[in-house]
Amino acid sequence: MERRKSVRKRPSSRRRDPGGTRAAILEAARTLLAKDGPEGLSVSQVSQLAGVNRGTAYQHFQTREQLLAATLAWVSEELCREVFGAASADDKLEDVAPQGVAERLVEFASENPDLGRIWLFQMLSSSRPSSDPFWKLYKTRFDRFAESESAQPGIDCEVHSVLMLLGAFLWPVWAAAHSRTAKERQSMAKRYSYESLRLSMYGTMRPDKYPELDAALSKVRDGRKRAK
Repeated sequence: MERRKSVRKRPSSRRRDPGGTRAAILEAARTLLAKDGPEGLSVSQVSQLAGVNRGTAYQHFQTREQLLAATLAWVSEELCREVFGAASADDKLEDVAPQGVAERLVEFASENPDLGRIWLFQMLSSSRPSSDPFWKLYKTRFDRFAESESAQPGIDCEVHSVLMLLGAFLWPVWAAAHSRTAKERQSMAKRYSYESLRLSMYGTMRPDKYPELDAALSKVRDGRKRAK
């Protein structure tokens, strides 16, 4: 009986991981963007920091503009996850507490002051800000709130949304969040979120529709009066 020759299998070549490579490139891009701003961002520098071949980096992002757009899109998508979680524009308003949104927004801005400021400026100066995931969700939800019975009449939603985002992302820059400790950043975020909620409660929201938040704000306000 003829013996079959065993065929030795060649070791399989290492599988490429384009998703992992792209993630590493974007992580390096975020680091350089926060450090040097949009002007200091280049595919070549990013590939060096990410530890990938420059040619490979150019396969993912042919130009600096593509790399910048993808990096800012990541910031926007991360904002959606951090601020709204799994919520969508179609969810009920009462399912997303305004206090939580305000606090998480300022917490993200305080932890990412330079990156957040750059994202905000680029988004607002864009010819199509409505294409930005976070702006679209944030503005849509505020539009729905303004049309509800929980809001004061006559709100200019676009102006109000811009003012709230400007304050949230410029406050950490003013307060030098990058040089603070984690505990100091948390305290700073609470200060801003409290004040933004206080302004909203007595400017855009009807206090009788948010009794728990009204009581909490009153408690903090009374405590500050006693401390003076």
